[in-house]
Amino acid sequence: MESIPISVEGYEMVKRELANLKKERPAVIQAIKEAREEGDLSENAGYDAARERQGMLEAKITYIESRIPRFNIIDMNTLGGERVSFGATVEIEDVDTGDVKRYLLLGPDETAYCKGSISILSPVGRALLGKEIGDEAVVDAPRGKIHYEVLSIEFHGPAIEL
Repeated sequence: MESIPISVEGYEMVKRELANLKKERPAVIQAIKEAREEGDLSENAGYDAARERQGMLEAKITYIESRIPRFNIIDMNTLGGERVSFGATVEIEDVDTGDVKRYLLLGPDETAYCKGSISILSPVGRALLGKEIGDEAVVDAPRGKIHYEVLSIEFHGPAIEL
């Protein structure tokens, strides 16, 4: 069983999500009960929707509960160094286009690309792990190989506000 890195804050976020999903269970069960009381289930859209919601809810709960034991909880305040690792904020430049990007490397359960974080398990994240400033990381992409140069590596502590 492979461990999954996650920050303390990310772990708390996942635990809150699980608690909220579990709180939602009674309402979904009640909706199914009410839809069942309406009669003919074969043409009852409310019943079908409630059962579908219950299935998605239970699947999400099961998914999260299966991952929690595998979490390797990391305190972002203790991180630092000269190499790219979990918790690093990395500035990279596409060698061919000159485009500069800045990413925070986190675990897959807490990343938000729109907020500038990527998973260490993503193709870019994997290519960057262990690199130092000035190193080149090569990423296999659909358009071909992308060469990035590591411009800076910083560690800023917690990335997610609780």
